[in-house]
Amino acid sequence: MMRSLRPDLQAVANLIQPNEKVLDLGCGDGALLQYLQTEKAVTTRGVELHEAGVLACMQRGLSVRQGNLHEGLNDYPDKAFDAVILSHTLPYINNPAGTLREMLRVGRRAIVSFPNLGYWRYRLELLILGRMPIPPELPNPWEDGPRPRAMTLYDFEFLCTREGIPIQQIIHLYHGRRIEPKWGQNLRASAVIFELR
Repeated sequence: MMRSLRPDLQAVANLIQPNEKVLDLGCGDGALLQYLQTEKAVTTRGVELHEAGVLACMQRGLSVRQGNLHEGLNDYPDKAFDAVILSHTLPYINNPAGTLREMLRVGRRAIVSFPNLGYWRYRLELLILGRMPIPPELPNPWEDGPRPRAMTLYDFEFLCTREGIPIQQIIHLYHGRRIEPKWGQNLRASAVIFELR
């Protein structure tokens, strides 16, 4: 029996159907890929930049490639995957619009999740403490690695609209738990998942 996934990864996994073919960009230690293989009989591939993540994936017996996301995407023909996942990696990407277009080229759909810095507690932290908040989903403070892009739910919606990328659905999370806010989605969701087609 597998250990349970982090709640936000479980919400992403719930969007994947059994026997699909999935590419996970920035797959980290491979926990999501292993879960999908074991629990849903999904064919998985991963792309990970950091050597520690690649080694962890290999120890799990996963198919993973070390490299940046753009190199990983260039390797695949159009619609090679049912879904391409980008979980908590988008804030670190230099060209988000280009990455989204490439994800939708190689996949029938894209699943993108990220911490929502429009969340009320993060706004309050910036207002009161005068420091950029560090959501628990992002592993390192800005001074310890690549600086993440501050992004909100509305910023991402605007990007998709500007680029003509259709949004299939938005899932709002409150510390990993799915919520259905009737108002103030940008204030009440600590993280979000977008399904794009």
